[in-house]
Amino acid sequence: MAFQGSLKELPLPDIIQLVSVSGKTGKFTLAQEGATGYIYLKNGQMIHATVLDLVGEEAIYALAIWNQGEFQFSPNEEAPQQTISKSNTNLLMEAARRLDEWRVLSKKIPSVDVVPVLVPRQNRHEQITLNPQEWLIITQIDSRRSIAEVGKVLRMSGFDVAKLLYGLITSELVDLKKKPEPNGQPIPAASGDGSHLIALADQIRVIADKYIGESGAKTVDKHYQLAVDAIRSGKGEIGIRTMVAEFEKATSLLRGLAMSEQFRQEIGRLRR
Repeated sequence: MAFQGSLKELPLPDIIQLVSVSGKTGKFTLAQEGATGYIYLKNGQMIHATVLDLVGEEAIYALAIWNQGEFQFSPNEEAPQQTISKSNTNLLMEAARRLDEWRVLSKKIPSVDVVPVLVPRQNRHEQITLNPQEWLIITQIDSRRSIAEVGKVLRMSGFDVAKLLYGLITSELVDLKKKPEPNGQPIPAASGDGSHLIALADQIRVIADKYIGESGAKTVDKHYQLAVDAIRSGKGEIGIRTMVAEFEKATSLLRGLAMSEQFRQEIGRLRR
């Protein structure tokens, strides 16, 4: 029997324990602000997980710190592969440790989707001492990439990047800002019947097909349809923004950051 609920009311570790005790096989789908993650269980044991470009244990740990969003468990869905070999106990202990750390980090870093920016040091002459990892983070801050995206470039989890940034933020070397909409352009307002936004969604889909390619065709179809549904329900602007953000993520993941930047620029030209 499927069940669903809110991550705000029932944290992921509690959900996993509840299902694992009963020895169920199936798939958890977790959704939060346009991001979707999946956890597969076999006879109550977690064997595969994915969120964005994270797979296996790191995906579990990334999902464990989500404190809002929705979850749904679909029974009897088999995992496409096995990427986890640790026991639930070990995974949940590590997830709990990271969750405790995240509660401290979140006082300064609300999420891994915010963008780190260097703070100008005018008229400040004190010596700065950074360790090699902090220097590595500094070199990847471009005022555009989010913490999660910096992690992708460095092959680190967003959580580990956030841990390193925490000290830099405390030292007032780095600040944070919200990630802007692609190209910084607002979404045009919808006409009464939404036809104008559906036409815009169609154009964006054509561009996404070109950049993402056949390997991401299902992703394109899924998020295009979600955008159309949002338009028809009167939430067209949100639907378009979410669709563009998902296409940008998919382009970055499948084709690289350079191609993702080209996609962003073409979407920007479309909106002018």
